[in-house]
Amino acid sequence: MGKFKKILSVAAACGLIGASALTMAGCSEQDGVITLRVCNWEEYIDLGGWKDDERITLDNGEEIFGVNAIYDDFTEWFNETHDYKVKVEYSTFGTNEDLYNRLSLGDVYDLVCPSDYMIMKLLAEDKIQEYSTDFESGEYATNVSPYINGIFTQYHWDKYAACYMWGTTGIVYNPEKIEDVADVSTWNILLNEDYKRQVTIKDNVRDAYFAALGIINSEKLTTQLLDSEELTNLMNATDSETITKAEDVLKRIKNNVYSFETDSGKADMVTGKVIANYQWSGDAITILDGADADGTELWYSVPDECANLWFDGWVMLKSGIDGNEKRQAAAEAFVNFLSRPKNAIRNMYYIGYTSAIAGDTVFEYLDWNYGAEDDVDTIDYDVNYFFKKDDNDGKYIIYADADNFKIDENTGEINRGRQLFAQYPPENVKSRSVVMRDFEDKLTDINQMWINVRCLDVTDISPVTIGIICGAVGLITIASLLYAFRYKLFIKYKPKNGYSKVEE
Repeated sequence: MGKFKKILSVAAACGLIGASALTMAGCSEQDGVITLRVCNWEEYIDLGGWKDDERITLDNGEEIFGVNAIYDDFTEWFNETHDYKVKVEYSTFGTNEDLYNRLSLGDVYDLVCPSDYMIMKLLAEDKIQEYSTDFESGEYATNVSPYINGIFTQYHWDKYAACYMWGTTGIVYNPEKIEDVADVSTWNILLNEDYKRQVTIKDNVRDAYFAALGIINSEKLTTQLLDSEELTNLMNATDSETITKAEDVLKRIKNNVYSFETDSGKADMVTGKVIANYQWSGDAITILDGADADGTELWYSVPDECANLWFDGWVMLKSGIDGNEKRQAAAEAFVNFLSRPKNAIRNMYYIGYTSAIAGDTVFEYLDWNYGAEDDVDTIDYDVNYFFKKDDNDGKYIIYADADNFKIDENTGEINRGRQLFAQYPPENVKSRSVVMRDFEDKLTDINQMWINVRCLDVTDISPVTIGIICGAVGLITIASLLYAFRYKLFIKYKPKNGYSKVEE
């Protein structure tokens, strides 16, 4: 039984991929070799170098082992099986905005992996190349989860994007420090003064705004039965009144939390610097694994109000593909190569996030990773929604250790758990999760709101404080004028006492 995934070292990752070249359109094809320019998130692909004790042997006899970076394995496979050669130029970005800014400045990529809202933005700007009909019969189309495929079809992304990783947002917490489970079952934990300076929140406007909407609409979300469309619209509201309310909530959160953080929350949770951390599910798994290795048991909770259902997906860019059929075929082959079940498992094991790829081999890996030993109490953890393709196939149940889940006594639903819960949320969590849309024409207003939250906003300063500041400035000004006036008098009426002359 495997119980740990490989946790990346940032330094090692940078050492392996930091030298990847920036792209120039004029250098994409030399000597008949197609240079495939791929840009992905940092630390978001298997870079190989596994140790022997990390070898995965599934119950069905299949072995999974990462020796080389997966894009190098792709290059070797492609060049052995096609009538032209390809070279992968692999680079990384840190945020969706970082990627977008690069594209705006003229960097050229063939294949990139932005998040859902950035896919929407690039689609609206007509920058994405549609996948070919050949792609519809490849590894991705064959192996993608029907649940994921249904959502991509619903949002009309299916012909333009191939899902890579997905997950939810929630709260990682230390149960020894937070005994009342009700406190970690709501976004209001970010405002809870019982945990002042002990909780962190994400330092980006979208995740922070989502949490604020959860707090603003907490009563409605927890007392009313909303259908999917109502829930989505409520958690994507960007009218002026809602933005103003969100700003107020986020300013209060700012005064209560330990920090706004981008990546430090992982280490802060493992070391115990904080006791709760607003987190993406993939990083939550890394945190839980790291804490386990350090002898600390942490948990993951999805607030009762709502969770953000997020996706990262591969899209081809028109500026890169530029009508070149061979380059597009190579880009599609790269996505299909990653969509082979064994390669999807390699990536999941290496980075801790959840692949969109389903199928029996992935389920075997899930059982290998989370199936309970024979001598413990178990719970039937149903993941059929993710794996099954038709009503006759209902075999996808993990018999997991019951101690890794908390069941609500009133509803009988699993509302908190450990790694398996974070990686494949149960039906009740899935049903209250929504996709955040692109802010579109409200982006400027929301960005200004975020500036007001993260920077000094003069409207937050009390009249008394303003009066004190103005008074101090006034006194300094008067003192300066008096000094200048006395200096001039000294020059004009300087006594003849032998001092050297001061020239005007």
